[in-house]
Amino acid sequence: MPTIRVIFYFLLILTIFSCSKKEAKKSIIFEKSQEDQMIEAYKKGLEELNSGDVIYAARKFNEVEIIYPQSIWAPRASLMAAYSYYSQSYFDDSIIELNRFLKKYPNHSNKDYAYYLLGLSYYDQMIDETKDTQIIYKAKNYFEKVVNDYPNTDFALDSEFKLELIKELLAAKEMYIARYYLDREKWIPALNRFKLVVTDYDDTIFIEEALFRLVELNYKIGLEKEAKKYAYLLGYNYQSSEWYSKSYTIFNKDYTNVKIKEDKSRTGKILENFKKLLK
Repeated sequence: MPTIRVIFYFLLILTIFSCSKKEAKKSIIFEKSQEDQMIEAYKKGLEELNSGDVIYAARKFNEVEIIYPQSIWAPRASLMAAYSYYSQSYFDDSIIELNRFLKKYPNHSNKDYAYYLLGLSYYDQMIDETKDTQIIYKAKNYFEKVVNDYPNTDFALDSEFKLELIKELLAAKEMYIARYYLDREKWIPALNRFKLVVTDYDDTIFIEEALFRLVELNYKIGLEKEAKKYAYLLGYNYQSSEWYSKSYTIFNKDYTNVKIKEDKSRTGKILENFKKLLK
């Protein structure tokens, strides 16, 4: 009898254990590799960039660097984060990302692109000659670096075009300040600003007016010899200019101003450069 009871309890325990084993669910964790996580984050960044959510896109690109910093995709993701910000005019964020990239990856092969995008991030903030020139000079410095250090690239070609336009804007800034002094009859400061345009920006569209103003101001303060010198320069280089025609009235008040057909070749060149930038 005891033997039968032992066997009964043994079978009962075996049955319970068997049932509980069937009911237990297996929990298996599939862990993604570092590389898979990185690729997923990069793809997500591209998707968000294309959809227009540049803030989230930049975060996903930054995530790539965090997940797999040793990967060749990490520096690329850093540049993509910077571009994401730039594409929607978050210029300050773009500049921060680009400076971080240059500091973190000083020998990377895409440094030319980083410097070019830095130039653009400042260039696209330029408004007109009445604003502070600090942004203009920063754009100028980065474009000059691209041209000098990476001359055989598409970035250098576009940088050269933009440097021409920056030069025009800087000349316009000097002319704006000079006219300000001129309107307030501050002859010497105005004279110095117009001289700066003649010496530093002689290939801009403002050279003719600057020369005329030097004729006008020198004559006004009694430096007739200097006035004639600038009148000669104006006539020798821009004889068909309206500014040269106007200079006659300074020395001869009875001179009748004759309208001369304007030479638009210089302005045409500038406009042509604008077209190239928009392609």
